[in-house]
Amino acid sequence: MRAEARPAGRQRSWRGWPRLKRVLVGALFLAVAGLLVRYAREVDWPAVAAVVRGYAGHTLLLAGALAAASYALYCCYDLIGRHQVGHRLGAPPVLATAFVSYAFNLNLGALVGGVALRYRLYSRLGLAVQTITQVLALSMLTNWLGYLALAGATFIAFPLALPEHWSLGGTSLRPLGLLLLATAAAYLLVCFGVGRRVWRWRGHQFRLPSGGMALVQLALSVANWMCIAGVVTVLLGGRVGYPSVLGVLLIAAVAGVLTHVPAGLGVLEAVFIALLSHRVAQAELLGALLAYRAIYYLAPLALALGVYLSLEARAKRAAASWAADG
Repeated sequence: MRAEARPAGRQRSWRGWPRLKRVLVGALFLAVAGLLVRYAREVDWPAVAAVVRGYAGHTLLLAGALAAASYALYCCYDLIGRHQVGHRLGAPPVLATAFVSYAFNLNLGALVGGVALRYRLYSRLGLAVQTITQVLALSMLTNWLGYLALAGATFIAFPLALPEHWSLGGTSLRPLGLLLLATAAAYLLVCFGVGRRVWRWRGHQFRLPSGGMALVQLALSVANWMCIAGVVTVLLGGRVGYPSVLGVLLIAAVAGVLTHVPAGLGVLEAVFIALLSHRVAQAELLGALLAYRAIYYLAPLALALGVYLSLEARAKRAAASWAADG
């Protein structure tokens, strides 16, 4: 009887976790909404519009170049997946699929862009579901490996200067930074052979990349996150140092994921205002963030829509050709 009671207790605890998670996410969402309402009442919106209109052409070009570099780095994540699983798709369709998925992911959420769209596009290119799952998993691992390493290093070396009325000091992020770095290091150690590299879950087998490929994952992802922070730094015109912008961006990224808000709409702004409004005028801060959304979210989405329609049309022509040959 005792042996049966323990699993039942664990099962009850596990069943309660989704409810607790929803409560925590809901609380975070309400907190962000409250911040937005609070700050929206204090914003000088005409001044924000003036900031956006006042950007020089070379500033927008530099921000656009950094955004393009970030997208190029992200698209290479799927090339790592191709190398790891050994599928035979060429680089152009892989890069096109990754670009479309990333742009839709940022604007419409991970389930639409990062997952559903990848499965649709790759399956129409002939990849099996298990292969697509492994490519997707490797892309996610690559993205968050760089995040863990970079956030850990940033929180340790450049703790954020938080507003004076906050009860927490910047040093409170250092233990979190150590934990993040330790997690990234653990992944690298496993890839280098310290531990089990082959994992099985629900009938699927997943092999972690080699140590050398894990270092490639780390380099690509760290460079990607740094480029994203560079876009915001350029648009802020040097009013805030790069390490501070990077730290706030990394915090905002996790807040956006936890709240499940597509494009992190409002979450990004709330976090930046909460952490930097004591150092930068709100109009200038919001103007930079609006320009960032236009450059990093909306412009790539417009291009990705055209690429997606082209991929769909090509897939239909290929299907019609196979049917005619059959």
